[in-house]
Amino acid sequence: MKKFEKLALGLFVAVALFGLASCSDDDNDSPAQMSLYQKLGGTTKVSDPNNPGQMIEKGRLSYRSVVDSTIVLIVADIVAGSEGNLGAHFAPIVGEVVGGNTTNVAVLSKNLTDFFSANTGGGATNTYSGLNMVAAHDPAQNPRMGVKSTDADYTKFIGYVGQAAGLNGVTDTGIINEVVAVLESLRDPIVQDPN
Repeated sequence: MKKFEKLALGLFVAVALFGLASCSDDDNDSPAQMSLYQKLGGTTKVSDPNNPGQMIEKGRLSYRSVVDSTIVLIVADIVAGSEGNLGAHFAPIVGEVVGGNTTNVAVLSKNLTDFFSANTGGGATNTYSGLNMVAAHDPAQNPRMGVKSTDADYTKFIGYVGQAAGLNGVTDTGIINEVVAVLESLRDPIVQDPN
């Protein structure tokens, strides 16, 4: 199971590749010296498929694509009533969406995209100003979080990320391993329920 978790985590970042088989033109470093953000497309600007007429960095688009795919998979599992889904964690947001309000889903997507972009080499153009990982995953400090996470919950989340990466055709094991390392480095502050 541990190997699958690492593969799934790695796939999260790989999904971000979103078909980007090569580095961006402005990233001339060798692959070993490149940041994860650069490996996912870097700062090269491309058309933003969600905002016609606007441009977005390839690296940021890669992260946003994976984040959004992960959110869709989580919500689909919740709606389907799948066993062990993360419905309790996202109950406040899902309740809003059912009521027609998608504001906080957009906030969640932006915050996750900002966090990963800023913390994997996105540079000055990508900043994260949200809550720290402990506060973001504590319902007492973040009303968008329904309950605290367990190790099993986080492993389930990693599985969703892996599925999202697979949907985007990411197979580069080097990038996958880097993504897994990033996600695993966040396990301690995110998992706050010992059960």
